[in-house]
Amino acid sequence: MTVINSNKMDFSNVIRDYLRQYNGTAIEVLTATITEVAKESVKKLKADSPHGRTGEYSKNWKYEVERGRLKVGATVYGGKPTYRLAHLLEHGHAKRGGGRVEGITHIAPVEEWATEEVVNRYINKMEEAIK
Repeated sequence: MTVINSNKMDFSNVIRDYLRQYNGTAIEVLTATITEVAKESVKKLKADSPHGRTGEYSKNWKYEVERGRLKVGATVYGGKPTYRLAHLLEHGHAKRGGGRVEGITHIAPVEEWATEEVVNRYINKMEEAIK
């Protein structure tokens, strides 16, 4: 703990130290929260995705967490070789002889859930960390 004197420079250094500590905590909590939600999103997509004949499409969901100096994010994506099917299955596609195949909405609900879940969990975890 730093002793606060009446000197203006000491007080500003104390505030700066606390803000740096808070920033580090915030980034750690955010990284952990995003990683947890990304893992759960992959599980949800594996369960909710169309299985087809082989089930390969639903098994190939993966996630990757990107961490930069000032940002943290995660990408959930379909792995090889089925990644090309995601857009076609989600939004539908034209048939060769005419007509359309309706899409099977399975990605959008998980995306909405993940966005809300990251915010809610982050707020709860930061409240606990600050206490």
